[in-house]
Amino acid sequence: MELRTDRNEGGTLLKSVDWLTILIYAILIVAGAVSIYAATYNFDKASMFDFSGFSGKQFLWAFLSFGIGLSLLLIDRRMYEAYAYPIYGAMILLLIVTIFVAPDIKGSRSWLVFGPVSLQPAEFAKFATALALAKLFSTYGFQLNSWKNYAIAVGIIVLPILCIILEKETGSALVYTSLIFVLYREGMSGFVLFAALCAITYFVLVLKYASVLLLGIPMGMALVFIIVMVLTVAMLLFYCRSLIVARNVLLAYVAGGLLVWGLTYWGIQVNGYLFFGLMIGGTIIYLLYAMLHDDVRRILITIGFIASSVIFVFLVDMAFNNILQEHQQKRIAVVLGIQDDPRGVGYNVNQSKIAIGSGGITGKGFLNGTQTKLKYVPEQHTDFIFCTIGEEQGFVGSTLVLLAFLALILRVIVIAERQHTAFGRVYAYCVASYLIFHLSINVGMVLGLCPVIGIPLPFFSYGGSSLWGFTFLLFILLRIDADRAAYGSW
Repeated sequence: MELRTDRNEGGTLLKSVDWLTILIYAILIVAGAVSIYAATYNFDKASMFDFSGFSGKQFLWAFLSFGIGLSLLLIDRRMYEAYAYPIYGAMILLLIVTIFVAPDIKGSRSWLVFGPVSLQPAEFAKFATALALAKLFSTYGFQLNSWKNYAIAVGIIVLPILCIILEKETGSALVYTSLIFVLYREGMSGFVLFAALCAITYFVLVLKYASVLLLGIPMGMALVFIIVMVLTVAMLLFYCRSLIVARNVLLAYVAGGLLVWGLTYWGIQVNGYLFFGLMIGGTIIYLLYAMLHDDVRRILITIGFIASSVIFVFLVDMAFNNILQEHQQKRIAVVLGIQDDPRGVGYNVNQSKIAIGSGGITGKGFLNGTQTKLKYVPEQHTDFIFCTIGEEQGFVGSTLVLLAFLALILRVIVIAERQHTAFGRVYAYCVASYLIFHLSINVGMVLGLCPVIGIPLPFFSYGGSSLWGFTFLLFILLRIDADRAAYGSW
């Protein structure tokens, strides 16, 4: 690979930087600061740029963000690659220090306080983790084709998660799980994503239908067992390509189901644990026999899927009651409709949905949102900023904001796909993963589709740490992308 050095660096940078991404970034930042002004307006006619107010401070953070972005663009892109691991190590060290020195703020030790300024290291660890992961995948000959390589890649992601969990900032820690999509893009088996989707489905079903009985066992557990049986037949057909084995298993399931229906019809009580135990246990024994004549590896994976699914089902209740904190349990219960607590943990979400619904198609108008102005929604200038947009700008304004985010995400993916190096591609997909996770979870929280876990809306939620963290992510990407032509000639 031959680098081009016979060119004017400054002029080339201005020409090659992706200005469309910067334009979308600027629009989102300005719209965010204006939304914060609307969310915190107290009829005192204070200026939007009053630095004693939230919007004035956000505009100051925004102005400084552009300065940070410009500085990041002036750094040679090779510096990011060369110092990826030291930056990552420094951020991990900072996260560890934060656990011990940060003050307790609402039960969390995740903010470092420097006089009037507070910074959250977890926001800056995102770009450091992305750099480290990109550096790993750019190592000569590196591929996700061995357990060792998987362990290293997963370790880079898990280490900041553990540190942030120890800070008692679970929401910020969950953001890093979005990097699983980067691993998938770089060669990880889709079976991992499939297993993750199954785990989420099992978790929801087991909790939501725990109080209803089917065949004498919790309905949620019975539904999961049925899903496992259906998926087993599907895997034997489409993954193992074992038509005969799939047929035999399906016939056994149908026969068992008809038997249970007949016994129930004649008033004979059937024990659900016994029935599903015989069906699933018998399937595993039969598949072990089938391994003697069929594809051993794929059938073994199918057996592992069945066994792990059953084990997971029995662990859900224990994990929910013993690992999650009480307020986290209540938030999940409210989202799933298990518990109704409109004056407790469900208050924020309930008021947020009222605010968004009252906005209608076109909204009540800028600074005219009654739910917003009367402060019915707590933290509406931070995690619940989207409800202000929904109330004042309505469906149209909310859609425009979501389309702006979609444009930014698609632009980042375009940038990722045009990179000539694994380093640039992996880093870009890390940025896209973070953005998708933040957007989907935050909007999901506000609409009552996800538990409230304290995820800010990028560029809109008040706070310098989040804004600067995403500025680091984007402008490092733009600097890497600006030099892509230099790495395209061999």
